[in-house]
Amino acid sequence: MGETSEKSILIAGAGPTGLALALELARRGIKARLVAKAAGPAPLHESRALGVNARTLTLLEASGVSALILAKARRLTKFKIASSGKPLLTIETESFRSRYCPIQILPQGQTERFLLQRLLPFGITPEWSAELIPASGDVQKPVVTLQHADGRTETVAPDLLIGTDGAHSAVRQAFGFTFPGNALESRFFLADYRYAQPVDTGFIEMNFLNPGVLGRLPVNEDTLRYLSTDADFETRIYHPAMVLERTWASDFRISFRHVETMSRGKVYLAGDAAHVHSPAGARGMNLGIEDACWLAWLIAEGREKDYSALRLPAVRTVLRDTRRNTAFITLKNPILTRLRSLLLPLANHIPGISNAFLRNAAGQDTPPPPWIPGAQ
Repeated sequence: MGETSEKSILIAGAGPTGLALALELARRGIKARLVAKAAGPAPLHESRALGVNARTLTLLEASGVSALILAKARRLTKFKIASSGKPLLTIETESFRSRYCPIQILPQGQTERFLLQRLLPFGITPEWSAELIPASGDVQKPVVTLQHADGRTETVAPDLLIGTDGAHSAVRQAFGFTFPGNALESRFFLADYRYAQPVDTGFIEMNFLNPGVLGRLPVNEDTLRYLSTDADFETRIYHPAMVLERTWASDFRISFRHVETMSRGKVYLAGDAAHVHSPAGARGMNLGIEDACWLAWLIAEGREKDYSALRLPAVRTVLRDTRRNTAFITLKNPILTRLRSLLLPLANHIPGISNAFLRNAAGQDTPPPPWIPGAQ
């Protein structure tokens, strides 16, 4: 274990996807090189991803990362939906029959640090502040130049090049991967608030503003995140305790895109480099980690050529579902928003709807990992 593979593997990008890929390869005896343009892991106070789903915990159990996550994460017990403050639907996660709760809350920066911690025994640390500059677009013999922080440049010709370098992937752009899709016209806004005392972190709530939506998500014991399509949403927040500070604020546009193939020759893509979509359902980071675990297994089995055919159907499923969910929560037509408010309370009495929602939230709507016996 931890010995260098016969194949030289260069992973570009050291977010959750790249770290998970390096770790899953390492525990199978394959030591990859991991480089990243970033100076270090995601800041703990600026973590875009917050949810770790049941599928991810299943995938990371063997590496020991899941135990670390569970010791630190916050368990979600309810999903609440309201309209102008009036409760419409509450889904209890305790009804979900699985080894793990559908979603645990943990900032992305902490998840990355746990992955880094488990990589250390294998002698693998990312080479931070190393910018990848493609030197050849030949997918059969990829060549890249690494520009290091101290000014050194280095030419590398790996047997396998894997781009886990995010939505603006240099690997994807340089090696001819198309990235079709579209962006929503409206912008989304978020703000994180820290309170003077612990707050209830056991639920996620979506409150329809008709039009628009205001979401409340836990970050940690005294911090909540608010997410909205309304630029003035902060005036509509009901704060559960005295505010100490607004720790972070941002805005962004949502795109729905995925590559037409996740591999070309000896070049592979995973995570946001291969697909981007709405944060609805907390699937982004989790889907990237899932890509990483499948690719590591396939490389170890000598079946990496099967990667794109096995992963693209899962990617399409998640993009379809997140597009539908995003359209549902951002309805503007007053007739449709009124109909939504009438129909949602009925779902409280239809167990199949709650079960399907929780299954999707758990990430169990894509094929289970075949190398883990009994995985859901």
